[in-house]
Amino acid sequence: MTQHVSDIMTGAPVTVEPQTSVTAVARIMRDQDLGAVLVTDGDELRGLVTDRDLVVRSLAEGGDPERTTVAGACSDHLVTVTPEDDLDHAIGLMREHAVRRIPVVENGRPVGVVSLGDAAMERDPESALGDISVARPNT
Repeated sequence: MTQHVSDIMTGAPVTVEPQTSVTAVARIMRDQDLGAVLVTDGDELRGLVTDRDLVVRSLAEGGDPERTTVAGACSDHLVTVTPEDDLDHAIGLMREHAVRRIPVVENGRPVGVVSLGDAAMERDPESALGDISVARPNT
């Protein structure tokens, strides 16, 4: 039976505006136990920012994280899928573009995120990636 992205995606994604500070985004990630948030301008998807992006593209550059906005840290060349897309298609895009998360859009608006961890849990929950994906964070 064909699985769709909607079967495993995380819905109601957390979004921030491009002018949100790197510090504010890091706090959102910490408080909500997230590795990524979507960057939107109104309802329009503009990018995706991960915890790694914040470190490599922002903090490592030495700027003030209170004044530096997430616009400069986010990935803006996004690959997206729709909730109706086959899960195999989404996994293929992750491989092709070497990404771990893909925003899910419907009628141009972000409605979720599908991750490699989600796919691992669905396809092989006993795998190392499946185990890691459900593990509690080391805080």
